[in-house]
Amino acid sequence: MKSKTAPWIFTASCPSIIGTVDVVTRYMAQAGNYVDEIHSFDDRESGRFFIRIEFLPQDADFNADVFKTEFAERAAEFDMDWSLTAPNHKPKVAIMVSKYDHCLNDLLYRFRTGQLNIDVTVIISNHPDLEDLAKWHGIPYYHLPITADTKLEQEAQVRELIEQYDTELVVLARYMQVLSPSMCEYLDGRAINIHHSLLPGFKGARPYHQAWEKGVKMVGATAHYVNNDLDEGPIISQGIQVVNHAHYAEDLIAKGQDIERVTLFNAVKCHVEKRVFLNGKRTVVFGG
Repeated sequence: MKSKTAPWIFTASCPSIIGTVDVVTRYMAQAGNYVDEIHSFDDRESGRFFIRIEFLPQDADFNADVFKTEFAERAAEFDMDWSLTAPNHKPKVAIMVSKYDHCLNDLLYRFRTGQLNIDVTVIISNHPDLEDLAKWHGIPYYHLPITADTKLEQEAQVRELIEQYDTELVVLARYMQVLSPSMCEYLDGRAINIHHSLLPGFKGARPYHQAWEKGVKMVGATAHYVNNDLDEGPIISQGIQVVNHAHYAEDLIAKGQDIERVTLFNAVKCHVEKRVFLNGKRTVVFGG
């Protein structure tokens, strides 16, 4: 039976060589750590090995610094990039949004009820519309208008806020602005965006109307990491729902927004639980 005690999380990636699983699991056993969940994947295309372990220390005096010192010696032999995350760690998250509130509402609800183990420290928007929602949750809200002429200045302000609030993850919850190349580089690997379709498809204005005009038979959403290729960053999560000729544009909007919020939630949850590994232009995502 799976333990209800919050586990420590160990993640690692390294070149695919013999002994990668053994070096991790052998140390866990020798250190007296009970492995509660384990996932691993060896990618023959990239030649990379990935592993994620949830474990429960059996020693009441478990010391993370000792773990890091001891395991670092073993990891060095495998050129292993690894991390250890404490059970009580709540990543500090900044949410960026424009006017649509469905994804923001969903993230704040899941944050408030503990479904997402995060600390939403700041909300940033290029519109003032959702300030009352932020105030109700007691979260600072910054309205930073943006135009083509002030884009770089506005992004500099965003960076200052990200650093001011010690942000570990930025979530673009329907933030309807294209980030500059320098901003994409700054946020590389630590910003998640939600897109209103199964990429690629129906870019630009009124995407659901475009989909309806084409008579689509399903609607979907894609959550992905931000990079400098517009809407082509490494995909974390996707969702779909079947529709038919009886669904009009407004029906597609409603269904699409439901899929967007759930897909974004899944992506954020996987990220904060250390289930996502970047693997070139793709991702390795271990299920919960």
